[in-house]
Amino acid sequence: MRVGLTYDLKSDYLAEGYSEEEAAEFDLPDTIEAIEAALCELGETTERIGNARALIGELQAGRRWDLVFNICEGMYGLGRESLVPALLDAWQIPYTFSDPAVLGLSLHKGLAKRVARDLGVPTPDFAVVETLADLAEVDLPFPLFAKPVAEGTSKGISGASKIESAAGLEAVCRELLEKFRQPVLVETYLPGREFTVGIVGTGRSAEALGAMEVLLQAGAESEAYSFSNKKKYEIMVRYRALDGPLLERCRELALKVWRGFGCRDAGRVDVRLDAAGEPSFVEVNPLAGLHPVHSDLPLLCTHIGIPFLELMRRIMDSARQRCRA
Repeated sequence: MRVGLTYDLKSDYLAEGYSEEEAAEFDLPDTIEAIEAALCELGETTERIGNARALIGELQAGRRWDLVFNICEGMYGLGRESLVPALLDAWQIPYTFSDPAVLGLSLHKGLAKRVARDLGVPTPDFAVVETLADLAEVDLPFPLFAKPVAEGTSKGISGASKIESAAGLEAVCRELLEKFRQPVLVETYLPGREFTVGIVGTGRSAEALGAMEVLLQAGAESEAYSFSNKKKYEIMVRYRALDGPLLERCRELALKVWRGFGCRDAGRVDVRLDAAGEPSFVEVNPLAGLHPVHSDLPLLCTHIGIPFLELMRRIMDSARQRCRA
């Protein structure tokens, strides 16, 4: 099978003048190399395409593929992750991972929490602040937690994200609104342990592989898996696989979200414990990073004994089954 690879290469955006933070979600060359090597070992023939602009040019030139392995994050707008899947849908070319509707919904953390709540999944009470005037309508007890409504890689999350006062809330929201030019999600702070649950498959065939706990080390920004902590994860963060009854509760919550949202092939659901020690939904990531060493989903798989090649095989198996259906 001829498999095209769509991706956003970090170095391309840095060369265009974007900052390290703006390009933080994008991929390193060794991520693309690892994905391509795994696909070739699985017997596929690969062709590198690149980002959405490159894909548009290739489609206009008449290029086609049996399947596209898509990890494009996009740069602009709340629908940026949906662009490549929407283009591929228009040309009726199958691709890995979730469709445009799911990617647009999950990227907007406020909309995602509304759907999770409708599914009966516990999630902290929240408000979406689009302007500073909206703060007058925020009726939530402190402490609160604030972050951009549609960023990944913990962009916009820092030690200041946990907020103890109205003055602090206004200051943090002002900064985030100005810097990221998008609404701010404000939610009740969850004081408990933090996990990410890895999932492979689609619909009833989806399986929660396991969960990995995020443990902040001495010197890390406290209270959050922040942008700085992620960037320096080798010294600021320790990870460990979860087991026992709590694992099963996290798996159950994550699968309910995954199936309810209509996510496909592979990704993660982030969970944190509330004050009573109960798992609560934080966000769903249906387009998870795939660096074999640094990204959370492959890291989790490594902790539970699933090699990167096996993860890639399961992703491709799920995509093939959907395409045949």
